[in-house]
Amino acid sequence: MLKRQDILRIKELLRRPKDIVILVHYNPDGDALGAALALSMYLKQKNHHVRVISPNAFPEFLQWMPQSENILLATQKLDYCQEIIRNTDVIFCVDFNASNRVGLLQQVLESTKSIKIIIDHHVDPSDIFDIYYSVSENISSTSELIYNFLIYKLGEKDIITSDMAKCLYVGIITDTGSLSYACDNPSTYRIIGRLIAMGIDGEAIHRKIYDTYSEDRLRLLGYCLSERLRILHRYATSYIYLTKEDLKKFSYKHGDTEGFVNYGLSIKNIDFTAIFIERDDRIKISFRSMNDFNVNEYARKYFNGGGHKNAAGADSFLSMDETLSYFEKSLKEENERLFIHLLLIFTFFPLHG
Repeated sequence: MLKRQDILRIKELLRRPKDIVILVHYNPDGDALGAALALSMYLKQKNHHVRVISPNAFPEFLQWMPQSENILLATQKLDYCQEIIRNTDVIFCVDFNASNRVGLLQQVLESTKSIKIIIDHHVDPSDIFDIYYSVSENISSTSELIYNFLIYKLGEKDIITSDMAKCLYVGIITDTGSLSYACDNPSTYRIIGRLIAMGIDGEAIHRKIYDTYSEDRLRLLGYCLSERLRILHRYATSYIYLTKEDLKKFSYKHGDTEGFVNYGLSIKNIDFTAIFIERDDRIKISFRSMNDFNVNEYARKYFNGGGHKNAAGADSFLSMDETLSYFEKSLKEENERLFIHLLLIFTFFPLHG
């Protein structure tokens, strides 16, 4: 939550023009970019000097977003980005809650004397920030938090422009799978309704994000589902894995596997799914679940990862074979733990006919 004294402090910070950085996480998604760009547009309206910095490039299907062409990429201008972060007045850390999420910029973020403000919807933020607006319960996305921050916390009732609305809309729909998960709170739908009422074309935005597959990307998806999908019915689990050779075969570009993990949950009686993607120095893992299986707790317990109840991520520094073997072993362990838990319940609280 954002405390009253923090709201007053932010208002005071923003009362006069400042040099401000908005920083997003490594491999930024639609929510990170939508939230960051909308916030930057607001701050520019208030005459602040604002720069949005990303540790690396973002997917091609998000490069149409308003003012995305102004985002600085640390992979292209590392020294410049580090110098900006080191000397800026304020840093808004958007859609991440730990310094290790910003890759090459971790050290400078930790060492800078700039005021660091977190706006994020993941659980258990680290202690490197000065002001916290961190809400993980009943919130769809960081973009929804940005909307609440501007409208309700700062009291800027009429500040949202059409371009800001487009960015916030992108953030909410991409972090909820087009409103198919993490969106049980009615306020999410009210915000979506208000954004559409501003005249944005939701259908056109959806097409730009989801209907712009390249031929290689579509063939890669087909390959995932036909050759790299494994189903473990005993554990109500599925997973996909892709090696570096697989990615090379289909001319992989950054963002090509976005959303692939969700296909595993479309299988009947599957409640837990994952995708394992081999990089040069690690295996990138994404977890998704339905119902009561908490993948945030699972990712923390077995892979030192984390995220949300139904969506989380992690890294493995084992080989692909070792990672998959460990994953299947963890499923067996979880299944046995659940069995023992249920056995104890029925032992101490037997059912009576």
